[in-house]
Amino acid sequence: MELELDSPLFIEMKNISVARGDAVVLHDISLRVGQQEHIAILGPNGCGKSTLIQTLTCQRYPLVRDDSFLRIFGRDRWDLTELRSHLGTVATELPGERTPHTTGRHAVVSGFFSSSTLWPHFHVTEAMWQRADEILHLLEVEHLRDKAVGHMSVGETKRILIGRAIVHRPKILLLDEPSNGLDLAAQWELRHTMRRLAQQGTGILLITHHLSDILPEIERVVMMQAGRIVGDGAKAEMLTADRLQRLFAVEVELAERNGFYHAW
Repeated sequence: MELELDSPLFIEMKNISVARGDAVVLHDISLRVGQQEHIAILGPNGCGKSTLIQTLTCQRYPLVRDDSFLRIFGRDRWDLTELRSHLGTVATELPGERTPHTTGRHAVVSGFFSSSTLWPHFHVTEAMWQRADEILHLLEVEHLRDKAVGHMSVGETKRILIGRAIVHRPKILLLDEPSNGLDLAAQWELRHTMRRLAQQGTGILLITHHLSDILPEIERVVMMQAGRIVGDGAKAEMLTADRLQRLFAVEVELAERNGFYHAW
């Protein structure tokens, strides 16, 4: 039986600061994100976006302060295995050691176990195999079912990793710089896949410094700079030439086409 979560919110955080070693890299972050919200966190490299997503997935922990709190799905504390069952995190590659002989279907099923491959002691049910096949069909990658991940292109691997992230029906999908390393065709395929998921009701939290990654379905943009949130609001309000110029410290010309924004 699926566990009933305690809150309609995915994240509720107030005055959160996070350190890497002796350096504080996130400063007084306050943020609320709903479970089915589509949101982009935008900022230049080194602004703290990846540290923020590591904090949301409990890979890093905030500094202890009386005036701060972090709640995930309404809870202050989580067993990490249980938390992962509610999150779909799109990795840059299969975690752990390289598994070049793992097929697309096996890689998707491994998402049930948060593992790099299907180890012999795992109990894979027929329902899991059927669910993996449903995901391959949903993502239009059935041709990758029996192809070894080690022989896939970067774009093909990315779509399999998205399948791996959503096979267990997570409450929200987390993507950290998803288009890095992809050519134009692979970027188009990735955005097509993400749009379909958003339209079907999957919550999306996208971390990016590429304006073109921000889908038409994303309603809200949070801007980060130097470890702080410097803007949070509706997409049309946030994505202006003036705001982007201040965020990235360069002159910006901006255009919008078919719901996508482009800057140069």
